[in-house]
Amino acid sequence: LLFGSGARIGLQPADEYTFIIMVMPVADYYKGGLSSPVDGILITDFDRAAPRGVGNVKVAGNYAADMLPNMRSKKAGFPIGLYLDAATQSNIEEFSTSNFVGIDSDNKKYVTPKSSSVLPSITNKSLMKIAEDEGLTVEARNVPLEELETFDEVMACGTAVVVTPVGSITKLGETDEDTVKYTFGESQEEVGPITRRLYDRVRAIQYGEEEDKNGWLYKIH
Repeated sequence: LLFGSGARIGLQPADEYTFIIMVMPVADYYKGGLSSPVDGILITDFDRAAPRGVGNVKVAGNYAADMLPNMRSKKAGFPIGLYLDAATQSNIEEFSTSNFVGIDSDNKKYVTPKSSSVLPSITNKSLMKIAEDEGLTVEARNVPLEELETFDEVMACGTAVVVTPVGSITKLGETDEDTVKYTFGESQEEVGPITRRLYDRVRAIQYGEEEDKNGWLYKIH
């Protein structure tokens, strides 16, 4: 955590900063962890971040826009929300608190949105490298909403969640007939094989159980 702590009141950069590292044990970010895929909802009446904004940096106000829609989504039974791009509302951007990843098992692709409004997750970058090692083709690009129909597995990834499997994403309509539900995998109750494999490998590297070939780990004395 880095914050301006200089003796200034006006709207201007601070002349002194304080850097804090907090270390604490935590449980799974979503109930059930990797063992239970979560159901997501497409958020269409709010934008999380806009082009040329601060969506690509982890600043204090970055996720404030998600608080109200996130509370509403959870109340409706959806632990996670998916946002589209603010400019056109046609391309997938990211989940409420984590990056979006779609797995096309048929074509062996790892697909994640590329956008200036999306936080460049270290976890996602790590998974991209591991996915390549696993023989997948990694594509960071615009991901149209309609492409949700093609994914066999969907996951949310980030520092806190590491990897969270998503079993379905619902786009609510004005009526039941207008509502669209995208489902992933043969069973929305089980974790997909590629999601499981990627999670196991990144955690094994983090725990020192697998060789770190990429120089990701550092000893802190």
